[in-house]
Amino acid sequence: MPSFAAKCRVVALVIVSVWIGLAALYGLLKPVSNGCIMTYMYPTYIPISTPEELSPGKYGLFLYHEGWKRIDFKEHLKKLNGVPVLFIPGNGGSYKQVRSVAAESDRAYKGGPLEHTFYQEAYLTNEEGGVDMGVARFPLPNHYTRMLDWFAVDLEGEHSAMDGHILEEHTDYVVYAIQRILDQYKESRDARTSDGAAISGTLPKSVILVGHSMGGFVARAAVIHPRLKKSTVETILTLSSPHQSPPVALQPSLGHYFEHVNDEWRKGYEVQKTRSGQYLAEPVLSHVIVISISGGINDYQVRSKLESLDGIVPPTHGFMISSTGMKNVWLSMEHQAILWCNQLVVQVSHTLLSLIDPETGQPLTDTTRRLGVFTKMFHSGIPPNFDWMTKLQLYKKPTHARNKDEKDASGSQVQALSPCPSNMHWTEDGLERDLYIQTNTVTVLAMDGRRRWLDMEKLGSDGKNHFIFVTNLAPCSGVRLHLWPQKGKMAVDQPMSKRVMEVTSKMVHIPSGPAPRQIEPGSQTEQPPPSAVFWLGPEDMHGFRFLTISVAPRPAVSGRPPPAASMAVGQFFSPKDGERGLSPGFLLLSGYSPKEMFLKEDHPLAFNLSFGISLGLLPVTLSLKTAGCGIKTSGLPVEEAGDVENSRLCKLRCFPPVALAWDTTSGLHIFPNIFSETIVVDGSPALWTSTQGSEGTTVLLLVDPHCSYRTSVSASFTAAASRFLLLYCSQIIGFSIAATFFALMRQARSWELDLPIPSMLTALESNLRMPVPFLLQAILPIIISLFFSLLLSQSLPPIASFIVISIICYLFANGSLIILILVTQLVFYVAAIVHVFIKTRWQSWEGNPCFMFLHWFINLTSGFISFKVIRVLRANPVLVTDLIAITLVCFVHPALGLFILLLSHGWCCHNALCSHARRELFDSRNEENSDGFEQFAFKAGPEFKQGLPVDDKGSSSPESAKSYAEGQLEIFHHCHGMFVLHLLSTLMFAPSLLTWLQRIGMGQSFPWFWDSALCIGIILHGICYSKPEFNSMTFPVFDLEIRLSSVYLLAGYSSYISGLALAPYRVFYPMAAIGVVSSVFRIIQRKSKEGEAHFNSRKHSHRH
Repeated sequence: MPSFAAKCRVVALVIVSVWIGLAALYGLLKPVSNGCIMTYMYPTYIPISTPEELSPGKYGLFLYHEGWKRIDFKEHLKKLNGVPVLFIPGNGGSYKQVRSVAAESDRAYKGGPLEHTFYQEAYLTNEEGGVDMGVARFPLPNHYTRMLDWFAVDLEGEHSAMDGHILEEHTDYVVYAIQRILDQYKESRDARTSDGAAISGTLPKSVILVGHSMGGFVARAAVIHPRLKKSTVETILTLSSPHQSPPVALQPSLGHYFEHVNDEWRKGYEVQKTRSGQYLAEPVLSHVIVISISGGINDYQVRSKLESLDGIVPPTHGFMISSTGMKNVWLSMEHQAILWCNQLVVQVSHTLLSLIDPETGQPLTDTTRRLGVFTKMFHSGIPPNFDWMTKLQLYKKPTHARNKDEKDASGSQVQALSPCPSNMHWTEDGLERDLYIQTNTVTVLAMDGRRRWLDMEKLGSDGKNHFIFVTNLAPCSGVRLHLWPQKGKMAVDQPMSKRVMEVTSKMVHIPSGPAPRQIEPGSQTEQPPPSAVFWLGPEDMHGFRFLTISVAPRPAVSGRPPPAASMAVGQFFSPKDGERGLSPGFLLLSGYSPKEMFLKEDHPLAFNLSFGISLGLLPVTLSLKTAGCGIKTSGLPVEEAGDVENSRLCKLRCFPPVALAWDTTSGLHIFPNIFSETIVVDGSPALWTSTQGSEGTTVLLLVDPHCSYRTSVSASFTAAASRFLLLYCSQIIGFSIAATFFALMRQARSWELDLPIPSMLTALESNLRMPVPFLLQAILPIIISLFFSLLLSQSLPPIASFIVISIICYLFANGSLIILILVTQLVFYVAAIVHVFIKTRWQSWEGNPCFMFLHWFINLTSGFISFKVIRVLRANPVLVTDLIAITLVCFVHPALGLFILLLSHGWCCHNALCSHARRELFDSRNEENSDGFEQFAFKAGPEFKQGLPVDDKGSSSPESAKSYAEGQLEIFHHCHGMFVLHLLSTLMFAPSLLTWLQRIGMGQSFPWFWDSALCIGIILHGICYSKPEFNSMTFPVFDLEIRLSSVYLLAGYSSYISGLALAPYRVFYPMAAIGVVSSVFRIIQRKSKEGEAHFNSRKHSHRH
């Protein structure tokens, strides 16, 4: 019996697991506000006909038309002359989901490109193929020459994320649809020619693919399809699409299909060479680029880690960007909202239109230029990681202005700064008198038309050699910044080394909330939020003495003031003064009581907060409350002055704080107006594939130095539970199977040592004991995985966080498994008690007339049972189970075959528990009143006595009764373990079964061969070990006999590592392997010359 301490451990583990599950459910079900604007449209869907010789099956193809007027479909198809774009819906999606982006594309084509701004733009890095800056910096079109024709495939709303076979069918149809679209353009052109209409432009040779969710993966799968012609797809844009693996990889065929497609993509970017290493041909996919857009933290269905293209598409041919760091979007959105969020679909529409070459009217053929368009349109000037000193500095030794094509001393290309256009130049006569700043902090409260001079040598002393500037003024039109070698005029005839450099284009755009409007100058009630940030490092200032900030004069329209308030704050500071490290212990304790930090006035404008735990796992609520703003008196009564000073007057003096968070997986997250906000990033820390540095998060906090703040940090455990379940659900599933194998190992080991078979609950508790069992089963697989990483020359994850999170996942898996065991065990016990009770009552009702009639009816139908076939089947229940289960697995669906196996285990458990209960009932009543019970047994008839067990010699002694009851209980424990293992296996196929039920009547096909083969192995495993005595089977390997307990231990290790790899479908491999190998050995042993099974010859303490 488990000790009291063991019971306490189990109870504590169950309580913690239940709390995590409920907290996660609460966090996931809470409504989320994403800030998206709805997109409106007037949709019309034109069906594309299919030639008679081609059969598209049950799917369809449509062309989208935007407009409220009724149109003639045939006439509209004749005019088809744009650039084809094919939309592929995702899991359970509809072809009508194309309407938002298609409608905005139509408006964008008619309205023209977005208004040009002068913020710093993102360009291709050398790693992304941007070595030729002339190519990487080419201008975007100033008008659109060709519209986009949006097509969409109708995939009947099938759930492709749950079944690999459906994914293959969708891929086949998309390949057909691509060719059908290109043929339709030829048909339209021929129709116009026959009508005598003027023909212009060339026929499209490629189709742009846009896929949502699983549709994005289908788009990539179509590119490597053997029937797709080369170069018919050159650009793929995916929205919230998993690329690394399925969101929850439960079905083997689904995981295998992902692996196959990703392997083909990796090979597709490899240069083809001969065996001798000579160049043979360009990579097969050298012309294809892929852009993946992630929905960010609010996308619960697909995490950013799965949407990454790392290891699949090289940086020269694609990238992944989160919608939170996407220019002009800056929002996280749900899985479906990414289709209609107006901020995002507008940016996507203009980007796709910008891909069209004005000269040819077709998408750009050069891969670098296409990737450059996506980079310019999607990325902001903010670097994707927290490295401002190197990413934002543009010069190593900028002693003079460089031309666009100039290189530095090392020969690497540098980005040149573009001056403001000539039509926005301000003359010195247009500025008011100059201001000379004598303090480290400079403030602009209005568009006053003045130029502020900052002596960098003087103000940047004492280590304050960095300058940061935040403002809501637009570059060029609102503010301009220059670096001066010396104080003077901007004479262009001066030598290059003495020429003034304009650095306005280094201003980086950041999102901001709406600025407060003012009725008259100075009437605003609060400071507007900043919309741009500007940074200078020591290398940028080298060779210059002064920095000037020129603010434009206030624009006057009919004598009215500008509609919004203006602000700008700059400061010389040392980055070390703003560094704050928040340790893991600090963050964990903040979950119980918020931790406060006080920022005094004249603090650094930029704070670098380093969180020891990733905010992707442990979100924190960051609150900033103004404690003072340097206003000593407000002119109000004393009882009112305190509240006003800390609220209205401080809001008027200080701009709202802004937080910028970087994550190695999802990139940039910006939180404007962060007076109180839960900061969370869509990171993936502590995974086997995580990189160094992912265990923490860096946050840059921009706060007004004029105000003092009382800052509090508190961890949100509820949000952490939600993130934990989202990030590690695949890992937990694999660990649950591993824990079940470890429990079966404990049962098999007990049989081998001639000990009673423990229950599953006892076996699980034993495996959690410290130190040896827990270290061998929870820690050793983690060490093995790290060894594999070293062996394969892969980068190691952050070891400390990786081990801790893996152990927490393992404990949660055990807690969940304990709950499952308790529930199933309770069901079996209740069923057995009810069964014994009914049977006892049944036997006491033999004299009842109703009972006699029922007995006569049963005897009448017993003739059917006397048929030979039925007798054979009744005598071989294992054979019947095998035949039915394997037939369903091969010809219907694997889940149904596993369900039959599950019923077999359940029936075994029920029979054993009923026998145990009847014997216990007989034994207890015999001890209480043997005479009375014998009289009851005599009245009940011989059937009751036949139902009672006897020992080998026919004795009914207490010892033999106890032995039989314990034996039946051991049978139950063994069958219950097999039931739990195969119940988990069946549940893993349940999502696929739902898709199969959805497709009933729509043309079914046979299951995947690999799924059927693995499930047959699982069924053989369940049949081979349907009885406890089979636990003594050994496997002869190289003159060694490997016992079943060792096999289960290795299977547990394999399942554990599969969980770490986020591939829980691989747990079917060891399960099926055990079944197949065991079946082969049993057949060989039965046919051996000795004619005896290869079981250990041991005498058990009781018989079954």
